[in-house]
Amino acid sequence: MKNYTITVNGNVYDVTVEENGAGAAPVAPRAAAPVAAPKAAPKAAAPAAGNAGSIEVKAGAAGKVFKLEASVGQSVKKGDAVVIIEAMKMEIPVVAPEDGTVASINVAVGDAIESGAVLATLN
Repeated sequence: MKNYTITVNGNVYDVTVEENGAGAAPVAPRAAAPVAAPKAAPKAAAPAAGNAGSIEVKAGAAGKVFKLEASVGQSVKKGDAVVIIEAMKMEIPVVAPEDGTVASINVAVGDAIESGAVLATLN
């Protein structure tokens, strides 16, 4: 049996695939790492939400975090890119809805996100 994590249209699925033949024993230790990695990402985002500001910067489309354009403590103006997401081979900037200071970044590069997800907050 092999375990895989697959992302389809921004939805993450853990999938187990059965192999025919011997050789499944060495696969089990390697399969544990990919399953554990997605579980670690939400834990890293949870503490950032505790420092959240009152202004939410939300994703307009589902995709994958491509680049973080701003960092916590940085001042941004309305329309400045905070995060860049990739969807269907396009880079889409997610911009600050108003002037403020970045209070939290709730995602990391490579994270799969849903449309409407809070990517960052501002004060």
